[in-house]
Amino acid sequence: MNVVLFGPPGSGKGTQAQFVVERYCIPQISTGDMLRAAVKAKSPLGNMAKAIMDAGGLVSDEIVLGLVKDRVSQDDCASGFVLDGFPRTISQADSLITLLDGFSKKIDFVISLDVDSQELISRLSGRRTCPVCGKGYHVIYNKPEREGVCDSCGALLVQRDDDTENTVINRLNVYEMQTAALKSYFKDLGILHCVSGSGSISDIQTQISSIIDIGGIGDHS
Repeated sequence: MNVVLFGPPGSGKGTQAQFVVERYCIPQISTGDMLRAAVKAKSPLGNMAKAIMDAGGLVSDEIVLGLVKDRVSQDDCASGFVLDGFPRTISQADSLITLLDGFSKKIDFVISLDVDSQELISRLSGRRTCPVCGKGYHVIYNKPEREGVCDSCGALLVQRDDDTENTVINRLNVYEMQTAALKSYFKDLGILHCVSGSGSISDIQTQISSIIDIGGIGDHS
């Protein structure tokens, strides 16, 4: 069972990816993590990627696909995997499908966590972090005992630059531009399942497991 998981910033994608990993005993494949690991390990692909990034360039699809190919060929992917952060374009999706076909594999489910933009803005722009101990808070969902002050160490909480409202709006717009065409692409293939990411964590997990366990009971819109 091979799953591609989509979700905008703040949708809880990381939490739900971990749920799928634990429930179905399949590994999570993050292209970002693989790229960092390859660079650290100084593998041939890692060295190529590092040279490109050091020069200020973007890592090519060919390198990323090479990392994915190496990863899905490993024994722990025999029963499937959760792919996180890839593909991002239709060209990448085409290449991924061709790559998997070479292993007699296919994408079984593309699950998209859909959350209203205003809710995402509230979730992300309300996050606060302790600059000393790193503990996280939220102005609505996880308030400190004293406003603006860390419960653990008493330091003043800060808002990360990428959590300001304008930055959040820009991040969401970029995500939507990247994934809108991809969602249509996977819908045409009959493997896209849209899940509401606005309920409780357990409600979202129930939706995801029903799609996977029953073979597709979900929202295809």
